[in-house]
Amino acid sequence: MSVSIKLSRVGAKNNCFYRIVAGTTRSKVDGKNLGVIGTYDPKKKKLELDKKMLEDWISKGAILTEGVRKIIKK
Repeated sequence: MSVSIKLSRVGAKNNCFYRIVAGTTRSKVDGKNLGVIGTYDPKKKKLELDKKMLEDWISKGAILTEGVRKIIKK
């Protein structure tokens, strides 16, 4: 079972908001996840991230998806 760190969309229509979650690569994006690492608001360009938890998941072998990688780079 491999783990990926991905974006899970929440919020209303035309008012999106994302959670950065760790989940299995086979699970749906909005499905069951292993833990919430942070949040991202694209309208305000606001990123809240638990860096310790992110580093912990990466050390366990989690893979960042392309979308999460772009957000964290900024």
